[in-house]
Amino acid sequence: MGVRAAAVVGGSGHNGWVSKSSLPAPDHAAVLREALLAADFTADGLLDRLGAPAYAALARSETVPALRATRGDTPLDTLVRLFLLQRPVAEERARAALPLAECVADGWVTRAADDGTVRAGVDVRPYGGPDGEDWFIVSDLGCAVGGAGGIGSREEGVVLGVGGASTTLAGITVRAPVASALDIGTGSGIQALHAAQHASRVTATDLNPRALEFTRLTLALSGAAPADLREGSLFEPVGSDTFDLIVSNPPFVISPGARLTYRDGGMGGDDLCRALVQQSGAHLNEGGYAQFLANWQHVEGEEWQDRLRSWVPYGCDAWIVQREVQDVTQYAELWLRDSGDHRSDPAEYAERYEAWLDEFEARGATAVGFGWITLRKSAAAEAGNPSILVEEWPHAVQQPLGQAVQEHFARQDYLRDQDDAALLAGHFVLAAEVVQEQVGLPGAEDPEHVVLRQHRGMMRATKVDAVAAGFAGVCDGSLPAGRILDAIAQLMAEDPVLLRDRTPQAIRLLVEEGFLEPAPAAVPRGQ
Repeated sequence: MGVRAAAVVGGSGHNGWVSKSSLPAPDHAAVLREALLAADFTADGLLDRLGAPAYAALARSETVPALRATRGDTPLDTLVRLFLLQRPVAEERARAALPLAECVADGWVTRAADDGTVRAGVDVRPYGGPDGEDWFIVSDLGCAVGGAGGIGSREEGVVLGVGGASTTLAGITVRAPVASALDIGTGSGIQALHAAQHASRVTATDLNPRALEFTRLTLALSGAAPADLREGSLFEPVGSDTFDLIVSNPPFVISPGARLTYRDGGMGGDDLCRALVQQSGAHLNEGGYAQFLANWQHVEGEEWQDRLRSWVPYGCDAWIVQREVQDVTQYAELWLRDSGDHRSDPAEYAERYEAWLDEFEARGATAVGFGWITLRKSAAAEAGNPSILVEEWPHAVQQPLGQAVQEHFARQDYLRDQDDAALLAGHFVLAAEVVQEQVGLPGAEDPEHVVLRQHRGMMRATKVDAVAAGFAGVCDGSLPAGRILDAIAQLMAEDPVLLRDRTPQAIRLLVEEGFLEPAPAAVPRGQ
């Protein structure tokens, strides 16, 4: 699974203006979709029409370059101005680009009463699917995500379009074919749309009924199968149902109160994210995955890793990755700007800022972490032997990571069953796209240290000694690890018994981090 680089366009000319009128009906969504595709109103088509500079500027909420690039009268120019820039267009131009009668009847566009123009009723954004699909995300006007000015809306029921958090979650999600998938807090339906490609049945929930209607529109306009849409909070709408995949980009922002439904959890501190994670275990089928984005507090006197380990439900393995940490002042400023509060009365802004800091002080929070949480229901975890890894990795990664997530848990399954003797009897291969770097002073006879570096997935790097470097370099699956170490001991004039005793831990770490993989006969990749 992945998202093409040209998949997301942000920004509009009306940041902060949200239409709260009735939403369009999906009755003629298929006809509208045909018109959009015929005009090349797609992620790739936009990049070609606007050019890279104007396309990038639009993602920063800067509309002038896109307005200049669409001064022509082609159907694509009209659609960009209507749905992306949200400017009025002449009715005759709209009729040339759209099935206008159907769009007006359904509410996709509205006619002005006095000047012969039409306006968009909702935001429609081209979105590139993982395998070249042309999809469309429908959301509130003026609420594209990722612009330089933030969302800029303080409307409680606003429904956002696709943004960086959405695409991050879509990229890390395991995309194995499944019978059932659940999208909690679906918003405009991005995760449900992805899930519909590999799940036989998709259920999407949201506390905001308008969000469910937007999800219906997104799926219909993208040509996807409809989802089972249910209103409610967390797992409340699904009762005791269980699923093979659960995903959620929840309203994880830690804030004083629940002012904005699209981002504020409405529970104290990070309680919403904790509840989401803890309750998910009871709703996972054996072997199923639950994957979330989340914020968590760093509390004075408490290790953040321990805090997150306590969230993991019984019967589940977990891989939790902290991608970013902000101190409480940075965090408050980020989300005050997101809602446009920095453009309000200075006294009101200061009052809201104080409220955020009071909230953090009362909870002993010094910082807020952001990252990914993946759970997997497993028999080993239910037997009391869970694999739980909590780590910090702020460095670059290569999306999509869904396959890397699957491989991580497959490696954990393998390592749980291997003592040191079994590791020495095992066969290993060097993972794809791992390179060796030697670091030292120019002209030195020997390097100061050797680094193994991945060029895919998590793109990890690890410092190794000469034995580990030599061992990794000859791992092609043909010889057991013990025999390779015996040969290295002979070359380095070391005691082979001592080398066998001290090396299994290094092998275990290289396997855990994905530098070495059990040979295919030992464990199929991705299983």
